[in-house]
Amino acid sequence: VELVKKHILPLKSSNNICVAGGVAYNGYMNEELTKHYSGVFVPPAVGDEGQAVGAYMHADYVFNNNIHRPCVYAGADHEINPAIFQGLDYEYISTEDLCHNIADEIANGKIVGWYQGRSESGNRALGNRSILADPRNADIKNIINSRIKLREDFRPFAPSVLEEHYQDYFDTNQVSPYMSRIMPVTSDAIPGVTHIDGTARIQTVTREQNERYYDLISEFNRQTGIPMLLNTSFNCQEPIVETPADAVATFKKCGLDILVIGNWVVTK
Repeated sequence: VELVKKHILPLKSSNNICVAGGVAYNGYMNEELTKHYSGVFVPPAVGDEGQAVGAYMHADYVFNNNIHRPCVYAGADHEINPAIFQGLDYEYISTEDLCHNIADEIANGKIVGWYQGRSESGNRALGNRSILADPRNADIKNIINSRIKLREDFRPFAPSVLEEHYQDYFDTNQVSPYMSRIMPVTSDAIPGVTHIDGTARIQTVTREQNERYYDLISEFNRQTGIPMLLNTSFNCQEPIVETPADAVATFKKCGLDILVIGNWVVTK
């Protein structure tokens, strides 16, 4: 961060900056940039794959005058065959009941595998391939790390927060739709998503970005008064799940309580 402040800030020629490459995974650095630029953009896929897409977008604009903005949910559209739920209990419910029921389960301590639509571009689960839990629970980090993720207990989890409420809980001046910046937490109501240094790497969520995920968080807010959910990637010592069959396999081998695939609610 100090090297960036020393060498990059003196080159400032605009109030907007786009950051990509491996250095852009430094969430503390990205947050520092918001103190010097009114618009900080970190793409959802900041590695080599994202730079290839960016090169295409730039060429399409220069040569064809096309402004091309790809959707962050750019994975394949997989069919859901209920046969994959064999040996499990499963039920298909309406979207309205889904958000109400799952928000209630999370508020009561359940940990949910949440699989919806197309998978995310980039390294972050942004509400389509996520494990969700209650951010109010101070013990939830240890429970997920030991029972589900099977990883080191010091690793933090991110909050997905409704965009209209993020400044009520976090000290930052810009939205963070791709979970790319780390900033101070200003509330003691969400210990489950607060790192040991008092920070969090937030995802701000709008209904335009992800309608069903937004509605689920909104319902959790209605029930608990907390406008966010703990969000971590849907995997267990493996790449993030891609297909419905991947999600079922991971659900079977780890300590998740509930699996939601589309409108299907699956339990063991």
